Amino acid sequence: MASLLQGRLPVNQDLLLMQKGMSMRKVRSKNWKKLRYFRLQDDGMTVWHARQAGGSAKPSFSISDVETVREGHESELLRSLAEEIPLEQGFTVVFHGRRSNLDLVANSVDEARIWMQGLQLLVDFVTSMDQQECPGWLSDWFQRGDKNQDGRMTFQEVQRLLRLMNVEMDQEYAFQLFQTADTSQSGTLEGEEFVQFYKALTKRAEVQEIFENFSADGQKLTLLEFVDFLREEQKEGDHASDLALELIDRYEPSESGKLWHVLSMDGFLSYLCSKDGDIFNPTCRPIYQDMTQPLSHYYINSSHNTYLVGDQLCGQSSVEGYIRALKRGCRCVEVDIWDGPSGEPIVYHGHTLTSRILFKDVVATVAQYAFQTSDYPVILSLENHCSWEQQQIMVQHLTEILGELLLRTTLDGLLPTQLPSPEELRRKILVKGKKLRTLEEDLEEEEEEEELESELEGEQEDEPELEAQFESESQKLSPRSKDKKKEKVGQELLSVQFYLPLYFLLFQKFKPSLCPSLSALVVYLKSVSFHSFTHSREHYRFYEISSFSETKAKSLIKEAGNEFVQHNVWQLSRVYPSGLRTDSSNYNPQELWNAGCQMVAMNVQTAGLEMDIHDGLFRQNGGCGYVLKPDFLRDAQSSFHPERPISPCKAQTLIIQVISGQQLPKVNKTKEGSIVDPLVRVEIFGIRPDTTYQETNYVENNGFNPYWGQTLCFRVLVPELALLRFVVKDYDWKSRHDFVGQYTLPWTCMKQGYRHIHLLSKDGTSLQPASIFVHICTREGLEGDES
Repeated sequence: MASLLQGRLPVNQDLLLMQKGMSMRKVRSKNWKKLRYFRLQDDGMTVWHARQAGGSAKPSFSISDVETVREGHESELLRSLAEEIPLEQGFTVVFHGRRSNLDLVANSVDEARIWMQGLQLLVDFVTSMDQQECPGWLSDWFQRGDKNQDGRMTFQEVQRLLRLMNVEMDQEYAFQLFQTADTSQSGTLEGEEFVQFYKALTKRAEVQEIFENFSADGQKLTLLEFVDFLREEQKEGDHASDLALELIDRYEPSESGKLWHVLSMDGFLSYLCSKDGDIFNPTCRPIYQDMTQPLSHYYINSSHNTYLVGDQLCGQSSVEGYIRALKRGCRCVEVDIWDGPSGEPIVYHGHTLTSRILFKDVVATVAQYAFQTSDYPVILSLENHCSWEQQQIMVQHLTEILGELLLRTTLDGLLPTQLPSPEELRRKILVKGKKLRTLEEDLEEEEEEEELESELEGEQEDEPELEAQFESESQKLSPRSKDKKKEKVGQELLSVQFYLPLYFLLFQKFKPSLCPSLSALVVYLKSVSFHSFTHSREHYRFYEISSFSETKAKSLIKEAGNEFVQHNVWQLSRVYPSGLRTDSSNYNPQELWNAGCQMVAMNVQTAGLEMDIHDGLFRQNGGCGYVLKPDFLRDAQSSFHPERPISPCKAQTLIIQVISGQQLPKVNKTKEGSIVDPLVRVEIFGIRPDTTYQETNYVENNGFNPYWGQTLCFRVLVPELALLRFVVKDYDWKSRHDFVGQYTLPWTCMKQGYRHIHLLSKDGTSLQPASIFVHICTREGLEGDES
């Protein structure tokens, strides 16, 4: 393959056939199915398509954009067309983020297998590829710059590529770099030559300066010099010596450097650009928190109207909404169920034009994807609008499809005194909904049923003896006594036959609107209406949960913030978006988290600031969907009030030096000649006095390696609740600055020292290699003034 990946991609027959190209049907809906010619490019990293073989082709997708490949029977769309499309010939390309899936149907089972296996092979290869050797995005750049797709790049193509990469560079200097890299003196750059050109292009003067400040000879960092850097600048503490040895072994490219325990400039840069040099503390990436506390002590990743992948009025309902939510770590998903045709309950946003899906398909999807991302419990928040008959069908689907995953009674069959922990509920699915009785009554009935079963078993054992005794007594009765006995029994039978229809009619007229068998599936999450915090304390139990609209919840925080905090210590609260958000927009969850609300439900299909904050919080703790609340939000006697926080005894000062940026993407990709004018905005979200932002000046016409060198200072009263959002924007004096990229993380997961912040798109997907380089320093107490 004539590309940067020459010799690195596995030699595979499927890939060779994909490079020849094949015709397949692209399916968007029941009415849109068109034949297209798909071909894997020679670089092995991009797939192009045309209307027919030999026709004008354009990029379809990059392998680095693909998350996975699914078989045809897993596609909701292809299953709906099973009568006209053979499912075994179909497959689905699933992309990262919120990009719509690509459903394709090959001409044969063998051709479908070739593409499924080939694509998955490439996805796995890109995922595992050493980022320092030849990252996939570098091959993407080569592919975009190589306009005539001949596997080599002329200087004219390099100039075009520099514009695409946001680089404005002196032409003579660019040609000098080009000639130095062209070791074959062919007048073009191929494979490794382009890698060397790229390395020369991305030389980091600001990193070189830091390196030389700690290096005695300016050529290398000795072990002691590197330890000093880790201890003094990176604040790695007592384990700096051991860490230095690990990092040298991990990032030093030369074997001799590893042997002598020294770090070259290349190794130093590799470390700073790695996960170990990231602003996000690596100790916060796996599950690191105590998972044995009651559910009410955690923030729980929650989704609103999970079935919707569009707006709230006319949007599409799809099981894909559940797949995406669960795979991104959501642990509470919502299901609105209504009576459907043919006796099958359906899911949709009632009284709207949103499309409809089967409840049993939703349950099957939850069963399949519930624990792919996290083993911790999933909550099914049921909004039940069904008749008794279809509620019974719901129960049947829940019990039969979920099986042992479904929690049907308390963990030990006994009455608990508090909510169970995420650890105790591992790989369990809980139903949240209305309940006819208390948990105590349910458990009492279960105990009585067990006693009754035990008695019946005993009676069955005694039955022969009782029958013999009855026969003996019967024989002692006179004929007249027998006649009276028969008459009495007959009258009782007539009475039962007369009243039974009346009992049945009365039951049908006044039966509860909730089916008892569905009610019985609600164990720890009984939905109740909220009246007041006093009413909840006096009348509600720990396993009862109230839901609040965002407006009501925010009002309660202002009116009774401390009571809300205490309420959320022992009982769960769910907050949902206002009904006015018909466009599926979101609210800022931070204000609700400040009061300890656990289940702040988001429209996860809608990207933006609010979802950045949400994703930022749940990025920690293994992305498991549960984050332990700060200790003052887990104390039943807490005096914390989110609107009037206590004196700043734990306050901190944050000093951020925004140093430089690396390879920022173009905002307007349609204009080749346009270069961004980037600025960095640092935002803090927390309690109201802590919520603020500052920004740097903009750098004109440089998205490739802009340098700011500006210092920003923040004073934060409650750092335990704070999140930081770093945003890069393209300055525009005429209108709002355009969004370039962002990264959000909790204050408690932030590392100090020289750190890279790897940017994400608006959709939350990686913008690699785009990053900003900063220096972070935190100090106890409030120092100085904001600048």
